[in-house]
Amino acid sequence: MENPVIFSAPISFAPVISFAKVACAVQLSVLQHEVDQLVQNPWVDHVNKKDYEGGWDVLPLRCQRQHLNAHPILQGFAIAEGEDWENLPVLEHCPAIAAIFNQLQCPIKAARLMRLKAGAEIKPHRDNELSLEFGEARLHVPIHTSADVSFIVDNKTIPMRAGELWYFNADQVHEVYNRGSEDRINLVIDCVANEWLCEQIRAGVLQ
Repeated sequence: MENPVIFSAPISFAPVISFAKVACAVQLSVLQHEVDQLVQNPWVDHVNKKDYEGGWDVLPLRCQRQHLNAHPILQGFAIAEGEDWENLPVLEHCPAIAAIFNQLQCPIKAARLMRLKAGAEIKPHRDNELSLEFGEARLHVPIHTSADVSFIVDNKTIPMRAGELWYFNADQVHEVYNRGSEDRINLVIDCVANEWLCEQIRAGVLQ
C-alpha cells in the first residue's frame, strides 16, 4: 500500500461527488460462494437501531489492532483515530475478498460484510465527515443483491449491480430499501482517500 495523503482540513471537490463506480476486477461467483460459507459465522446486529427497521447485521473483517480479541461489536463499530488496522482471522479463508483489497492502492481501515435482510430498510441518515472532502472514502461491493434493492444518496439512486465497486458520499443523506425476498449482502470498505483513490473516483463519476 502506498503512503496515505492525510487531509488536515476539508478539501474542495467541485461539484461534490455523491457516488462513482471504481474500476475493480471481481470474480463474482467465487466471491458469492466465499460469502455463502460465512453466513454460518456469528454476525452482530447493527448498533444504530434507530436508523433502520427490520434486520441489518454485520460480520467484521478488519478492525483496529486493539480490538483483535474483543467482542465483534467493538470490532465492527469502534472507530477511532489511528492507523493500526488489521485483518481478522476470518479473512484467512477469503481469497476473493483479499483479491479486492489487493487492487486498492490506498490504506484500508475498517472492512465488514453488511447484510440487509429481506423487507428491511435503512432510514435516511448521514455519517458525518465520511467523504472525500474529509479524506475518507466508503466503498461498497454488492455481493448478493437484486433489482428490488434501492440505495439512495442525496435523492439519487446508485445503479449498483453485484460484483461492482462503488464509492458513495456517506456525509450526504442516504437510505437503503430491500423490497425483495432475498437478503442483500455488501462488502463495505473504509479507506483513506489518497491521491490514487481520488483519481479513480473522479474517473468513475457517471455523466
